[in-house]
Amino acid sequence: MLPRMKPLSFWCAVTVLATVVHAEPWVVYQPPADKANGKHVVLLSGDEEYRSEEGLPQLGKILSQRHGFKCTVLFSQDADGTINPNNQTNIPGMEVLGRADLVVDQFRFRELPDGDMKHFVDYLNSGRPMMVLRTATHSFNYERNKQSPYAKYSWTAKGGGFGGMTVGETWTYHHGDHGHEATRGIIDGRNKSHPLLQGVNDVFGPTDVYGVNPDFPADATILLFGQVLKGMKADDGPNLGKAVMPLVWLRDYKGESGKTSQLLCSTIGAATDLQSEDLRRLFVNSAYYLTGLPVPKKADVTVVGDYAPTMFGFNKFVKDVKVSSHELK
Repeated sequence: MLPRMKPLSFWCAVTVLATVVHAEPWVVYQPPADKANGKHVVLLSGDEEYRSEEGLPQLGKILSQRHGFKCTVLFSQDADGTINPNNQTNIPGMEVLGRADLVVDQFRFRELPDGDMKHFVDYLNSGRPMMVLRTATHSFNYERNKQSPYAKYSWTAKGGGFGGMTVGETWTYHHGDHGHEATRGIIDGRNKSHPLLQGVNDVFGPTDVYGVNPDFPADATILLFGQVLKGMKADDGPNLGKAVMPLVWLRDYKGESGKTSQLLCSTIGAATDLQSEDLRRLFVNSAYYLTGLPVPKKADVTVVGDYAPTMFGFNKFVKDVKVSSHELK
């Protein structure tokens, strides 16, 4: 007697279950086939305050769907796949950096297991480029394993750790009154013709201007200065009692391998800041420029889907959000 066949609905259920069980704990945005440019961008979200878990998926969608980059977004998360920006030690998928053409780093005070951190450091020393956004100047904070060979990347280490050795800045101070004085980007006239500034004229963000150290690196190419505003709205006037500070700059970093990487640092870049069209354009321009592709004259930075980012603040992230919720439907 022939075995009884399972109904089709049974096999469909098995297939769906298998898909869920084997889903990766990160999100990949594949570009449309007719736009694919062959470049892979890995975006690292993981900060407690500025909602990189919301901003970087939107940036990844724009880069993939509008400009042909394959984009992989990694998240700080708990073991069940729930996004938790306060989890400083669990960011699955760091091995994907080995296949990246560009990394966008928006960490804050992470302390990864040594095996995961090795992937980050290997990338850093590979000569490939990186974008360092907002709190990523102080990406790492080693408090649990101070004997780690990677503790030298902690922001508390001599020289400022990762930020100090690469982009020339670590955490310093809030120059603008945090939560009360927003930021206006002012183009450095010496570099107004730089490809990264193509189509960029009006940069605004509700996050405040970060201060920089007096020994800000002389070899940095400043693209934008940050002007402190008197309030939180785009049309608020400048606070002329506070000096402008470097806001966006390029700098080369020679890694331990002897290879040189080109880095872009932007201390503006919270999820709410990405509501600025020209800031999105600056970041898209950076992806082209840093991967060796021609920068568009005026890149399309139309948001993909709905984008209503949560206001920055500690413990204000949206709770119980799964990584899978950021998949492009």
